[in-house]
Amino acid sequence: MEKVEGRVFIVQGPTASGKTSLAIDLAKELNTEIISADSRQFYREMSIGTAKPTDDELRQVTHHFIHSHSIQEEVSASQFAAQAKPILDQLLKEKGSAVIVGGSGMFIDALTFGLDDIPHDPMVQEKWNKLFENEGLDFLQQQLREKDAVYFGQVDIHNPVRLIRALEVIELTGKPYSSLRQGNVKHAYHIQRYCIDWKRDDLYARIDQRVDMMIAEGLFEEAKSLFAQRHIKALNTVGYSEFFSYWENNCTYEEALSKIKQHTRNYAKRQLTWMKRYSDLISLNPYDSNSLIDQVKAEWKKVGV
Repeated sequence: MEKVEGRVFIVQGPTASGKTSLAIDLAKELNTEIISADSRQFYREMSIGTAKPTDDELRQVTHHFIHSHSIQEEVSASQFAAQAKPILDQLLKEKGSAVIVGGSGMFIDALTFGLDDIPHDPMVQEKWNKLFENEGLDFLQQQLREKDAVYFGQVDIHNPVRLIRALEVIELTGKPYSSLRQGNVKHAYHIQRYCIDWKRDDLYARIDQRVDMMIAEGLFEEAKSLFAQRHIKALNTVGYSEFFSYWENNCTYEEALSKIKQHTRNYAKRQLTWMKRYSDLISLNPYDSNSLIDQVKAEWKKVGV
Protein backbone atom coordinates (compact mmCIF):
# COMPACT_ATOMS: atom_id res chain seq x y z
CA MET A 1 0.00 0.00 0.00
CA GLU A 2 1.38 3.41 -0.97
CA LYS A 3 1.94 5.71 1.97
CA VAL A 4 1.05 9.33 1.35
CA GLU A 5 2.84 12.11 3.19
CA GLY A 6 1.31 15.42 4.20
CA ARG A 7 -0.48 16.99 7.13
CA VAL A 8 -3.91 16.05 8.39
CA PHE A 9 -5.69 18.47 10.70
CA ILE A 10 -8.51 16.92 12.69
CA VAL A 11 -11.20 18.98 14.43
CA GLN A 12 -12.92 16.61 16.80
CA GLY A 13 -14.95 16.60 19.99
CA PRO A 14 -18.46 17.03 21.31
CA THR A 15 -21.49 18.22 19.44
CA ALA A 16 -22.25 21.98 19.52
CA SER A 17 -18.65 22.88 20.37
CA GLY A 18 -18.05 24.87 17.17
CA LYS A 19 -16.17 22.31 15.06
CA THR A 20 -17.68 23.36 11.73
CA SER A 21 -16.60 26.99 11.91
CA LEU A 22 -13.08 26.12 13.00
CA ALA A 23 -12.72 23.50 10.27
CA ILE A 24 -13.76 26.02 7.62
CA ASP A 25 -11.27 28.59 8.94
CA LEU A 26 -8.55 25.91 8.89
CA ALA A 27 -9.32 24.79 5.34
CA LYS A 28 -9.29 28.39 4.09
CA GLU A 29 -5.96 29.04 5.79
CA LEU A 30 -4.47 25.89 4.25
CA ASN A 31 -6.19 26.24 0.86
CA THR A 32 -7.50 22.71 1.16
CA GLU A 33 -10.80 20.85 1.55
CA ILE A 34 -12.81 19.24 4.35
CA ILE A 35 -13.71 15.59 4.86
CA SER A 36 -16.73 15.32 7.13
CA ALA A 37 -16.56 12.33 9.46
CA ASP A 38 -19.96 12.77 11.05
CA SER A 39 -21.80 9.47 10.82
CA ARG A 40 -25.19 11.14 10.26
CA GLN A 41 -24.33 14.12 8.06
CA PHE A 42 -23.72 11.68 5.19
CA TYR A 43 -27.46 11.23 4.77
CA ARG A 44 -29.34 13.52 2.39
CA GLU A 45 -32.68 13.11 4.15
CA MET A 46 -31.34 14.28 7.53
CA SER A 47 -30.21 17.90 7.60
CA ILE A 48 -31.66 19.98 10.41
CA GLY A 49 -31.34 17.29 13.08
CA THR A 50 -27.74 16.52 12.15
CA ALA A 51 -26.58 20.16 12.26
CA LYS A 52 -25.06 20.04 8.78
CA PRO A 53 -23.05 23.04 7.61
CA THR A 54 -25.26 25.74 6.11
CA ASP A 55 -25.42 26.33 2.36
CA ASP A 56 -23.23 29.38 2.85
CA GLU A 57 -20.63 27.36 4.77
CA LEU A 58 -20.64 24.66 2.10
CA ARG A 59 -20.00 27.31 -0.55
CA GLN A 60 -16.97 28.66 1.31
CA VAL A 61 -15.01 25.39 1.32
CA THR A 62 -15.45 22.10 -0.54
CA HIS A 63 -16.86 19.47 1.84
CA HIS A 64 -16.81 15.73 1.20
CA PHE A 65 -19.40 13.34 2.70
CA ILE A 66 -22.15 15.89 3.25
CA HIS A 67 -25.43 14.83 1.54
CA SER A 68 -23.41 11.97 0.00
CA HIS A 69 -25.68 8.99 0.77
CA SER A 70 -29.30 8.06 1.27
CA ILE A 71 -30.60 6.64 4.54
CA GLN A 72 -31.45 3.56 2.46
CA GLU A 73 -27.70 2.78 2.20
CA GLU A 74 -26.24 2.64 5.69
CA VAL A 75 -22.58 3.69 5.90
CA SER A 76 -20.41 1.81 8.39
CA ALA A 77 -17.07 3.05 9.71
CA SER A 78 -15.22 0.62 7.44
CA GLN A 79 -17.24 1.68 4.38
CA PHE A 80 -16.60 5.33 5.15
CA ALA A 81 -12.87 4.68 5.54
CA ALA A 82 -12.72 2.82 2.22
CA GLN A 83 -14.54 5.63 0.40
CA ALA A 84 -12.78 8.52 2.12
CA LYS A 85 -9.19 7.22 2.00
CA PRO A 86 -8.70 7.88 -1.75
CA ILE A 87 -10.06 11.40 -1.31
CA LEU A 88 -7.76 12.03 1.65
CA ASP A 89 -4.75 10.72 -0.26
CA GLN A 90 -5.59 12.87 -3.29
CA LEU A 91 -5.90 16.01 -1.17
CA LEU A 92 -2.56 15.31 0.48
CA LYS A 93 -0.88 14.79 -2.91
CA GLU A 94 -2.39 17.87 -4.53
CA LYS A 95 -2.62 20.31 -1.63
CA GLY A 96 -0.25 18.89 0.99
CA SER A 97 -2.90 18.95 3.70
CA ALA A 98 -6.50 18.08 4.51
CA VAL A 99 -8.98 18.87 7.25
CA ILE A 100 -11.14 16.16 8.84
CA VAL A 101 -14.02 17.27 11.06
CA GLY A 102 -16.66 15.37 13.00
CA GLY A 103 -17.85 14.02 16.28
CA SER A 104 -17.82 10.35 15.27
CA GLY A 105 -14.54 9.16 16.74
CA MET A 106 -14.91 5.64 15.39
CA PHE A 107 -15.20 6.95 11.82
CA ILE A 108 -12.23 9.29 12.20
CA ASP A 109 -10.09 6.49 13.65
CA ALA A 110 -11.14 4.11 10.88
CA LEU A 111 -9.97 6.61 8.27
CA THR A 112 -6.71 7.71 9.91
CA PHE A 113 -5.58 4.57 11.76
CA GLY A 114 -7.27 1.76 9.85
CA LEU A 115 -9.49 -0.94 11.31
CA ASP A 116 -8.56 -3.99 13.29
CA ASP A 117 -9.37 -7.44 11.98
CA ILE A 118 -12.20 -8.09 14.42
CA PRO A 119 -14.08 -11.38 13.96
CA HIS A 120 -17.72 -11.73 12.97
CA ASP A 121 -20.06 -14.71 13.28
CA PRO A 122 -23.61 -14.36 11.89
CA MET A 123 -24.91 -17.06 14.25
CA VAL A 124 -23.63 -15.27 17.35
CA GLN A 125 -24.92 -11.97 16.02
CA GLU A 126 -28.34 -13.50 15.45
CA LYS A 127 -28.32 -14.85 19.02
CA TRP A 128 -27.85 -11.33 20.40
CA ASN A 129 -30.44 -9.93 17.99
CA LYS A 130 -33.00 -12.38 19.39
CA LEU A 131 -32.02 -11.53 22.95
CA PHE A 132 -32.60 -7.88 22.10
CA GLU A 133 -36.03 -8.67 20.65
CA ASN A 134 -37.01 -10.71 23.70
CA GLU A 135 -35.29 -8.86 26.55
CA GLY A 136 -35.04 -5.29 25.26
CA LEU A 137 -32.41 -2.58 25.15
CA ASP A 138 -31.92 -2.47 28.93
CA PHE A 139 -30.71 -6.08 28.86
CA LEU A 140 -28.07 -5.30 26.22
CA GLN A 141 -26.92 -2.26 28.17
CA GLN A 142 -26.59 -4.28 31.36
CA GLN A 143 -24.64 -7.05 29.60
CA LEU A 144 -22.19 -4.63 28.02
CA ARG A 145 -21.74 -2.66 31.24
CA GLU A 146 -20.73 -5.88 32.99
CA LYS A 147 -18.51 -7.22 30.21
CA ASP A 148 -16.78 -4.05 28.97
CA ALA A 149 -17.25 -0.95 31.11
CA VAL A 150 -14.73 0.99 29.01
CA TYR A 151 -16.65 0.61 25.75
CA PHE A 152 -19.94 1.11 27.61
CA GLY A 153 -18.70 4.57 28.53
CA GLN A 154 -17.89 5.38 24.90
CA VAL A 155 -20.68 3.85 22.83
CA ASP A 156 -24.11 5.26 22.07
CA ILE A 157 -25.95 3.05 24.55
CA HIS A 158 -29.25 3.73 22.78
CA ASN A 159 -27.96 2.12 19.57
CA PRO A 160 -28.68 -1.63 19.72
CA VAL A 161 -26.61 -2.32 16.60
CA ARG A 162 -23.44 -1.06 18.32
CA LEU A 163 -24.26 -2.93 21.53
CA ILE A 164 -24.93 -6.19 19.71
CA ARG A 165 -21.72 -5.90 17.71
CA ALA A 166 -19.67 -5.41 20.88
CA LEU A 167 -21.33 -8.31 22.69
CA GLU A 168 -20.85 -10.55 19.65
CA VAL A 169 -17.11 -9.80 19.58
CA ILE A 170 -16.74 -10.25 23.33
CA GLU A 171 -18.37 -13.69 23.08
CA LEU A 172 -16.19 -14.69 20.12
CA THR A 173 -12.86 -13.52 21.57
CA GLY A 174 -13.31 -13.63 25.31
CA LYS A 175 -11.80 -10.15 25.39
CA PRO A 176 -13.31 -6.68 25.96
CA TYR A 177 -14.35 -5.09 22.69
CA SER A 178 -12.54 -1.88 23.68
CA SER A 179 -9.22 -3.73 23.88
CA LEU A 180 -9.52 -4.89 20.26
CA ARG A 181 -10.34 -1.53 18.70
CA GLN A 182 -6.87 -0.02 18.69
CA GLY A 183 -6.42 0.50 14.96
CA ASN A 184 -3.35 -0.15 12.85
CA VAL A 185 -1.38 2.94 11.86
CA LYS A 186 -0.87 2.75 8.08
CA HIS A 187 -0.11 6.35 7.23
CA ALA A 188 3.00 8.45 6.80
CA TYR A 189 1.31 11.81 7.28
CA HIS A 190 1.49 14.03 10.32
CA ILE A 191 -1.66 14.53 12.38
CA GLN A 192 -2.63 17.50 14.51
CA ARG A 193 -5.84 16.94 16.46
CA TYR A 194 -7.84 19.77 18.01
CA CYS A 195 -10.74 19.90 20.45
CA ILE A 196 -12.54 23.06 21.60
CA ASP A 197 -12.49 22.89 25.39
CA TRP A 198 -15.72 24.36 26.72
CA LYS A 199 -16.66 24.22 30.38
CA ARG A 200 -19.22 21.45 30.77
CA ASP A 201 -22.08 23.75 31.82
CA ASP A 202 -21.42 26.08 28.91
CA LEU A 203 -21.31 23.18 26.46
CA TYR A 204 -24.65 21.90 27.74
CA ALA A 205 -26.13 25.40 27.42
CA ARG A 206 -24.89 25.52 23.81
CA ILE A 207 -26.53 22.14 23.19
CA ASP A 208 -29.88 23.30 24.57
CA GLN A 209 -29.64 26.47 22.47
CA ARG A 210 -28.85 24.46 19.35
CA VAL A 211 -31.83 22.16 19.90
CA ASP A 212 -34.11 25.19 20.26
CA MET A 213 -32.65 26.55 17.01
CA MET A 214 -33.26 23.23 15.26
CA ILE A 215 -36.90 23.33 16.35
CA ALA A 216 -37.21 26.87 14.98
CA GLU A 217 -35.65 25.73 11.69
CA GLY A 218 -38.15 22.87 11.29
CA LEU A 219 -36.75 19.75 12.97
CA PHE A 220 -40.23 18.62 14.00
CA GLU A 221 -41.43 18.75 10.39
CA GLU A 222 -38.26 17.08 9.07
CA ALA A 223 -38.64 14.22 11.53
CA LYS A 224 -42.34 13.88 10.64
CA SER A 225 -41.46 13.47 6.96
CA LEU A 226 -39.28 10.50 7.93
CA PHE A 227 -41.68 8.87 10.40
CA ALA A 228 -42.85 6.21 7.92
CA GLN A 229 -39.22 5.11 7.47
CA ARG A 230 -38.39 5.17 11.20
CA HIS A 231 -37.22 1.53 11.25
CA ILE A 232 -34.21 2.37 9.06
CA LYS A 233 -31.07 2.17 11.22
CA ALA A 234 -29.78 5.62 10.25
CA LEU A 235 -32.90 7.18 11.74
CA ASN A 236 -32.14 5.73 15.16
CA THR A 237 -30.66 9.13 15.90
CA VAL A 238 -31.12 11.75 18.59
CA GLY A 239 -33.57 14.39 17.42
CA TYR A 240 -35.56 11.97 15.32
CA SER A 241 -36.21 8.93 17.49
CA GLU A 242 -37.67 11.07 20.31
CA PHE A 243 -40.24 12.61 17.97
CA PHE A 244 -40.98 9.17 16.54
CA SER A 245 -41.79 8.11 20.09
CA TYR A 246 -44.11 11.11 20.40
CA TRP A 247 -46.05 10.14 17.26
CA GLU A 248 -46.27 6.60 18.59
CA ASN A 249 -48.03 8.10 21.63
CA ASN A 250 -45.28 7.09 24.03
CA CYS A 251 -44.59 10.61 25.32
CA THR A 252 -45.82 14.19 25.11
CA TYR A 253 -44.28 16.80 22.81
CA GLU A 254 -42.67 18.52 25.79
CA GLU A 255 -41.19 15.22 26.97
CA ALA A 256 -39.82 14.50 23.51
CA LEU A 257 -38.15 17.91 23.36
CA SER A 258 -36.68 17.44 26.84
CA LYS A 259 -35.37 14.01 25.87
CA ILE A 260 -33.70 15.39 22.75
CA LYS A 261 -31.75 17.84 24.89
CA GLN A 262 -30.90 15.24 27.51
CA HIS A 263 -29.85 12.58 25.00
CA THR A 264 -27.72 15.12 23.14
CA ARG A 265 -25.98 16.03 26.39
CA ASN A 266 -25.44 12.33 27.06
CA TYR A 267 -23.96 11.93 23.58
CA ALA A 268 -21.62 14.87 24.15
CA LYS A 269 -20.44 13.27 27.38
CA ARG A 270 -19.60 10.03 25.52
CA GLN A 271 -17.76 12.04 22.87
CA LEU A 272 -15.67 13.69 25.59
CA THR A 273 -14.90 10.28 27.06
CA TRP A 274 -13.75 9.08 23.63
CA MET A 275 -11.36 12.03 23.35
CA LYS A 276 -9.41 10.80 26.38
CA ARG A 277 -7.85 8.07 24.25
CA TYR A 278 -5.76 10.53 22.22
CA SER A 279 -2.32 11.43 23.54
CA ASP A 280 -1.87 13.98 20.74
CA LEU A 281 -4.98 16.04 21.51
CA ILE A 282 -4.51 19.82 21.48
CA SER A 283 -7.18 21.65 23.50
CA LEU A 284 -8.21 25.08 22.27
CA ASN A 285 -9.58 27.67 24.69
CA PRO A 286 -12.80 29.33 23.47
CA TYR A 287 -12.55 31.85 26.33
CA ASP A 288 -9.11 33.13 25.29
CA SER A 289 -8.74 36.60 23.78
CA ASN A 290 -6.97 34.96 20.83
CA SER A 291 -9.31 33.38 18.29
CA LEU A 292 -9.36 29.63 17.82
CA ILE A 293 -7.64 29.87 14.44
CA ASP A 294 -4.92 32.06 15.97
CA GLN A 295 -4.42 29.47 18.69
CA VAL A 296 -4.04 26.83 15.98
CA LYS A 297 -1.49 28.96 14.15
CA ALA A 298 0.49 29.28 17.38
CA GLU A 299 0.57 25.48 17.57
CA TRP A 300 1.80 25.37 13.99
CA LYS A 301 4.76 27.57 14.86
CA LYS A 302 5.82 25.08 17.53
CA VAL A 303 6.18 22.30 14.96
CA GLY A 304 7.19 24.35 11.94
CA VAL A 305 4.02 24.07 9.86
